[in-house]
Amino acid sequence: MAWGRKQQQPRHPDPVVEESVPTGMRIAGAWSWRILVVIGVIAVFIWLMTIFSQILIPFLVGIVVSALLVPISNWMQRHHVPKWLAVVISLLGGLAAIGALVWLVVDQIIASYPSLRDRTVDQYANIKDLVLNSGLGITQGDVNGWLDDGTKWLQDNSASILSGVASAGSGATHVFEALFIILFTTIFLLIDGKNVWRWAVRLFPKKARATVDGAGVAGWITLTSFIRVQIFVAFVDAVGIGLGAFIVGLFFGGMPLVIPIAAFVFLGAFIPVVGAIVTGFLAVFVALIFNGPLAVVLVLAVVLLVQQIEGHILQPLVMGNAVKVHPLAVVLGVTAASGLAGIAGAFFAVPLIATVNTMVMTIASGRWRGLDSEHVLEATPKRGQHGQLQLRRGRRHKVGDAVPAPGSKPEPTAAEGTASTN
Repeated sequence: MAWGRKQQQPRHPDPVVEESVPTGMRIAGAWSWRILVVIGVIAVFIWLMTIFSQILIPFLVGIVVSALLVPISNWMQRHHVPKWLAVVISLLGGLAAIGALVWLVVDQIIASYPSLRDRTVDQYANIKDLVLNSGLGITQGDVNGWLDDGTKWLQDNSASILSGVASAGSGATHVFEALFIILFTTIFLLIDGKNVWRWAVRLFPKKARATVDGAGVAGWITLTSFIRVQIFVAFVDAVGIGLGAFIVGLFFGGMPLVIPIAAFVFLGAFIPVVGAIVTGFLAVFVALIFNGPLAVVLVLAVVLLVQQIEGHILQPLVMGNAVKVHPLAVVLGVTAASGLAGIAGAFFAVPLIATVNTMVMTIASGRWRGLDSEHVLEATPKRGQHGQLQLRRGRRHKVGDAVPAPGSKPEPTAAEGTASTN
């Protein structure tokens, strides 16, 4: 073998065929099969998620709840509260808040149900009279025909409705199973989340563990920031729409169910873009039943005003600083995820997009070298003076601490924040 001889590139078995394919076509073909492989992996991943959705969705809900409670527990531990007590206070405080909200909503609905039923019947009669006297040519026979069509539809679909009622028991079983998974996921992440993360990181090849660890820490910081900011945005939506409906009701003899309306708006606001608007129409319906068309217009104006404040003030100034995702990506992500997984997909779309975006940017920028959750050695080995292999550990960082988001400060070099370990 002659040293320095240029290595010949392998050629196609048929040189005529190889030379007849333009360079652009070869490049396009190389890109095409790689894109198809990526799409195939994503499709298999989505298929697996749909298969295990009854376990995956409660597990993801548990992670989201933990992203809210773990920083609270860590804060108490940093202020010399014993770990077990911090975990108990965080968990019981979260359960107490949810229980109080549910009790308040149910109590308000039960107290307002008789008047809501009576006013619904009265408003139905008023709307029917308004339609009959509108001059549109609609007669009592037309209204009776629509009612008969509705009754016939119920009779034709009674079998499916009854089967749905019969399956309510199994549905309740799934609900209890989901609550069980959510509760235990939250408990174990509060108690031993770091060891759970260690186990997950060690599933990857050794050379990739430091990268995965740093990207995971950055993603966790983004997720916790998103949850805190989204709670604030949802609170503003709920207070704005609830208070607006209450003020409008003062001019029309009162607006019932204000607290349940605010609670539903708060929950709906966790689905970006459309959640608060859809749940806000509950206030519009209540205004129609109790206060008439003018109140409907005013309450609708309140809902749209609150949404404009969220879209033009809260989202750019508050949410934009916590989640570096373009609004177009949010809209497309929510639409696609809701089409694939319904309400659950719409709920998880934005936190998933934000977390994955941060993880990818952290890996691409090299900032993972400055993020370490105290248990994964840096991937790059270094030879010592006598040839022994030394592994360097990244800068110590505890999950939940205040760490600048990717891109907020210059990228650290490989030598910064690392120290040799024996």
